[in-house]
Amino acid sequence: MTRVKRGNVARKRRKKVLKLAKGFRGSHAILFRTAKQQVLKALKYAYIGRKNRKRNYRSLWIVRINAAVRPYGITYNEFIKQLKNSSIALNRKMLSQLAILDHSVFKTILDSCTPGFK
Repeated sequence: MTRVKRGNVARKRRKKVLKLAKGFRGSHAILFRTAKQQVLKALKYAYIGRKNRKRNYRSLWIVRINAAVRPYGITYNEFIKQLKNSSIALNRKMLSQLAILDHSVFKTILDSCTPGFK
């Protein structure tokens, strides 16, 4: 069997991993084996973090909407139910932005979906 010379391929692979490990502490940024382990771990946490970020933003929007509708004597879940019943298709992100930046439009939406609120 012929000998396989992996000089360029192996160097590129190692440099790619060490480039991803740049900024890690100690030998995690220098030694290939530990750097490879830490890069895999970091990529795993980055993936999980992207999912958590979506979750956190959704809960933030819900808290903001709830805080915006409470002064009008209605709770968040009643408000969302009324929105769905009146076929207003605005997502939570847009509702929270309206509640923060444009109170008059948010109040108009609130009036149109909940006719008998306080």
